[in-house]
Amino acid sequence: MWPCASQLFTVSAAIHLVLCCSCSLFFQSPCVFFFSLYTSGFPACFTLHRNHRATTTHIMASGVTVHDNVIKVFNDMKVRKSSTPEEIKKRKKAVLFCLSPDRKQIVVEEDKQILVGDIGDTIEDPYGSFVNLLPLHDCRYALYDATYETRESKKEDLVFIFWAPESAPLKSKMIYASSKDAIKKKFTGIKHEWQVNGYDDIKDRSTLAEKLGGTVVISLEGVPL
Repeated sequence: MWPCASQLFTVSAAIHLVLCCSCSLFFQSPCVFFFSLYTSGFPACFTLHRNHRATTTHIMASGVTVHDNVIKVFNDMKVRKSSTPEEIKKRKKAVLFCLSPDRKQIVVEEDKQILVGDIGDTIEDPYGSFVNLLPLHDCRYALYDATYETRESKKEDLVFIFWAPESAPLKSKMIYASSKDAIKKKFTGIKHEWQVNGYDDIKDRSTLAEKLGGTVVISLEGVPL
């Protein structure tokens, strides 16, 4: 039996709403938009029931989980308790996180870290060394423990960085973008988040200084701005 005019109007209006929301999502976050289509297909954006009404579905998350070691690293970097000199040297100044080979978990990337004890020994410029850890053609998440000075005091703050260079494969950018919330939710209390899309955006330390406090920051990692 054919649907009546009012039912057709309801379906048409609902489909229009879905398409408008999809367009809005595309302009706000293209990676997440395309990933939702990639994982579920366009028909999953709306479903028609027997009563001919259209209902929207939520954009699908990637399903990626966060390894316990990632949370442990964050907690160790976040809590600045009194420690022995040897314990301080083992603290992480910066660390990268990546997807596991099967792309099902976010894990700590092996050998992609800077320890506090490395600074002044094997590393002279911790910020520059951190930037050099980032892969040219793939995405990553990172934590950087920034030490900076304002006109009033010296401070330390953790910065969560989503590295998504333009040269990274589209599939990689999509899954990292759709998985970002999974890792971000584990980093409770973090004040600074920074999405970076290329070396030109991150190589100048003044860009990070602006994220930390704008014009009141006068030095970063001991280097005057």
